Amino acid sequence: MAAGILAFVMSVAPVMAEPVSILDEVTATETDADYAEDTSYSILKGNHLNFGTTKIAKLSSSKVSIYGLTQGHHVCDTVYLNLYLERKIDGSYATYKSWRFTANNATSLDKAIEVIVPSGTYYRVRGYHACQDGSKESTSTLTQGVMIK
Repeated sequence: MAAGILAFVMSVAPVMAEPVSILDEVTATETDADYAEDTSYSILKGNHLNFGTTKIAKLSSSKVSIYGLTQGHHVCDTVYLNLYLERKIDGSYATYKSWRFTANNATSLDKAIEVIVPSGTYYRVRGYHACQDGSKESTSTLTQGVMIK
């Protein structure tokens, strides 16, 4: 009888799970690299907008570099570039900072920005790119998240 009780007690011994780190939660929307970029071409072969690009790079444990480019096929009345630096908090991304740029009578518009950020989470860049010359054509971009720690 004692052997049966001993076997039962041993079979219910607790199993300790390993702690989960934020780095273990890398999904398809994140990368373990220090750099990410996305390029999107106009959905249709546009007359005005050629493509848009956004990039994010980790510079240090508290600084990122972001870059955006809107490229037209020709000189347009207005070229638009909106950049949104998004921060992951509690499993969801939300806008941390944003910038809106325009250029008149231009073929392209690009901007590079360095941003001081709190460490310990993922950051990504969303971009809106458009060219207007009579009609307006637009596309959007979204990088993977880069861990800043």
